Amino acid sequence: MASDLADSPFFRRRKAKIVKDPPKFDLESYISNYDGFTRIDRLHHIGSHSPYLATDAYRAAIAEALQGKNVQLYLDLVAEYSQIAPDDPEALTDTRWAEEKTRKVQNEQDKLEHELKSYKNNLIKESIRMGNEDMGHFYYACGDWTNALKAYLRMREHCTSTKHLADMALRLVFVSIASKAWLTAQQNLMKVDSAQLKGDEKTKLDPLLSALAGLAHMSLGRFREAALSFINTSPAFLTAEPAAGIKWQREVLTGNDIAVYGGLCALASMDRTELQNQVLANNDFRNFLELEPHIRRAINLFCSSKYSACLEILESYRSDYLLDVFLSEVVGDIYSRIRTKSIVQYFIPFSCVTLDEMASKFQLTREHATIEDELEAMINDGTLNARIDLVDRLLISPPTNPRFNVHNDALSMAQRYEHTLQLRLTRLNMLAAGMEIRPERNSHQRENAPSSFGEGISAGLRGFGNKIGLQ
Repeated sequence: MASDLADSPFFRRRKAKIVKDPPKFDLESYISNYDGFTRIDRLHHIGSHSPYLATDAYRAAIAEALQGKNVQLYLDLVAEYSQIAPDDPEALTDTRWAEEKTRKVQNEQDKLEHELKSYKNNLIKESIRMGNEDMGHFYYACGDWTNALKAYLRMREHCTSTKHLADMALRLVFVSIASKAWLTAQQNLMKVDSAQLKGDEKTKLDPLLSALAGLAHMSLGRFREAALSFINTSPAFLTAEPAAGIKWQREVLTGNDIAVYGGLCALASMDRTELQNQVLANNDFRNFLELEPHIRRAINLFCSSKYSACLEILESYRSDYLLDVFLSEVVGDIYSRIRTKSIVQYFIPFSCVTLDEMASKFQLTREHATIEDELEAMINDGTLNARIDLVDRLLISPPTNPRFNVHNDALSMAQRYEHTLQLRLTRLNMLAAGMEIRPERNSHQRENAPSSFGEGISAGLRGFGNKIGLQ
């Protein structure tokens, strides 16, 4: 069945983006963790990339769209599904529903605009703020991200407390994530910080802001910053109450997502010591890793220098991650970085390794036809300090001269000592010549001052000599 769907016109046009292998997760149990727009968005992403799950994903997405106000999203889903399974009843557009829903949506918009206009005429700030908020909610439900952002932004001048400002900024973050505008999301996350919340309100928001910052960093390819944000997310995120009326754990990302995103970003950007100290020994992040044991196992294997086993685990989950709506765009880069780090770390203890051994330890990827091509690319970009002997099929570490390094270090140390000594002698000469500028003394200091210039110089020299250890 999956092979038949892969030959459909829709998937033939998306050949480069098809996930050919079946994922490990069960679609129904996976999608039950999400609500709101992200539920439809994830179903749409899965259906448009996996021939194995396309039918179930599109049917579920269409059913969800029929419960909402986004008529255009429903029409797009049906149009795509009709190219995959044209004989399925769900692939037929329900024009009656679309026309009726469009009319209801227009009536609701007219009503909200009329109410907002009356609030402005009455000049009641709180009513105007809530009117703009209702307009933002409406546009978000309709999938009109631009107008939703504008409506939420208009709330700013009518906010009367720091909590109102923070809620407005969180709503802007929410819309930015839905529209995948990651720079805008980062800017609005900073606005939440600038709202200067205090006490319990700030404590409740900190885990959420850390997780959202990690998501934005990851989507922009800043994997180290993303890893630090995710691993510093408090487990309170899992039980946090809704903020700005949004249940973020179900409408954006779950605890499982934090474990996967944080673990992969850490593997891609941290060395073994950092992974051990900041990830595995992190009591807060351990709560998230327990939700995804294979990520913890992969990190443990990397820290134990079992790189091939670590890569095998990650490779077995590649299909799952390619079907993740946020991770799919960066998973290739993350995997490439982890593999490169593994090869470099594996080669460090050796003076030479056979290419056949390297090929057996690190299974080839789609990017490179042979292990020689991959190693050559790493050597050319300066990632791997080695040479390839194609005659004997060896990867050779360049020769080093330990004696030269020792002599060079000794010479550098002698130059530093000479420079320090010159500075000290210069200081002594300046003191002897009376070229020191001293602070003005009070009457008590003048009574105890030395009786002569020579005696003052001698006292100064003795003090300086004691300070630098001269006898």
